[in-house]
Amino acid sequence: MRLIIGNKNYSSWSLRAWLPMRQFGIPFAETRIALFEPGYKERILEHSPGGKVPVLIDGDLVVWESIAIGEYLAEKFTDRMMWPRAANERALARSISAEMHAGFSDLRSRMPMNIRGRYPGKGRSPEVDKDIARVAAIWSGCLQSSGGPFLFGDFTLADAMYAPVATRFITYGVALETLLQEYVDRVWNLTAMQEWRAAALAEAEVLAQDEPYR
Repeated sequence: MRLIIGNKNYSSWSLRAWLPMRQFGIPFAETRIALFEPGYKERILEHSPGGKVPVLIDGDLVVWESIAIGEYLAEKFTDRMMWPRAANERALARSISAEMHAGFSDLRSRMPMNIRGRYPGKGRSPEVDKDIARVAAIWSGCLQSSGGPFLFGDFTLADAMYAPVATRFITYGVALETLLQEYVDRVWNLTAMQEWRAAALAEAEVLAQDEPYR
């Protein structure tokens, strides 16, 4: 399998597909396409008609969109238990993952993922604060119900969907209650996340649209 991704410092959707593959030990090759550089769109279109990253290629099959990639992997590698075991927990995990995929537009636009950056206090607005409160409520409910250490006990695709939010909370210095800060730190320090972070720090590209506070 081959995973097509964008810049590791900025591409939150790429992280959502890459992280579970690495975390669950799924072998894959990686192709990185630096975004918003001359010819980048054409390079992506060589792999996917959607024209965006991430893209998973498995033989003749092409899967795009992070949430679809996660579902495909969960069906292909049933032994990895990428979703919770219990049906009611799987339904909840899929619900909060879909909510992340479709929502939180103010948080995502005003606090773009930036692994290298540190901009405490930047990006806040009433709309962003509402998104942060909703994320906190989701995390708190899941962690209190499961007992942790991740949202549904073991690491799942739901954690991968929210991993870029955890990085945002670090970048923009969002204050959290202890339970949630410990969860952020746990995600941040996953072995796979450390690998992603190291690669992000080594990148040279600076994307102006993702650096509004630089």
